[in-house]
Amino acid sequence: MEVIPAIDLLDGACVRLRQGDYGQVTRFSDDPVAMARTWQQLGAQRLHLVDLDGARHGESSNDATIKAIASTVEIPVQLGGGVRSVERAKDLLTCGLDRVILGTVALEVPPLVHQLAQTYPGRIAVGIDARNGFVATRGWLRQSPMEATSLAATLEGSGVAVIISTDIASDGTMGGPNLAALQAMARASAIPVIASGGVTSLPDLKALQSLRPPLAGVIIGRALYEGSITLPAALQIVAGRQPDSPTASRNP
Repeated sequence: MEVIPAIDLLDGACVRLRQGDYGQVTRFSDDPVAMARTWQQLGAQRLHLVDLDGARHGESSNDATIKAIASTVEIPVQLGGGVRSVERAKDLLTCGLDRVILGTVALEVPPLVHQLAQTYPGRIAVGIDARNGFVATRGWLRQSPMEATSLAATLEGSGVAVIISTDIASDGTMGGPNLAALQAMARASAIPVIASGGVTSLPDLKALQSLRPPLAGVIIGRALYEGSITLPAALQIVAGRQPDSPTASRNP
């Protein structure tokens, strides 16, 4: 199971939202590029970027930062937020990103997902963000009547590389992941699932590892930035090793 640090971009800064609420923003760094380098140095094998401006408005003000991160680090970088056209996906994939994550269009324009997944094999992910089991779109500002597991099932055979499953009620709350929802998502299709939202502690990681079918990865944000989990310790846990010590190789 990959442990993937998250870098959420808003107005050029690295932030975290609580439950997707743009009115509850915590600013962690004014230099997201330096933060990306730090996560790589601490052992990350992949980074997860979220363009919050793109998700909310459909247009990004963070492209310079996104491209700088992609060109600075040597590990794969994936990005979601406001990717709603072939042109936008192509631009991001040709600037050095490994994957783009489609969210809103997976519900609103399903043929676009299939088209991109066939054009860019292995490089298209779908983010399914759920509130009370139902899909939320447009930067979590709109609620859909479709169940998250139903949307996952429709993606079967599409060529989508991975599903990123976010439980909005858990995201940024430090209250633990929604294990039942993640289990349901993992069983909804044969597409690998990456968990996102709520991971607070090393026991949370062990609980995620126990799910069957197994998860492909877990995205961690606030817990890394606030220090309740260190990246080196998280990597040791998922590798089946006991962390050296709670304070070894601490996060920035």
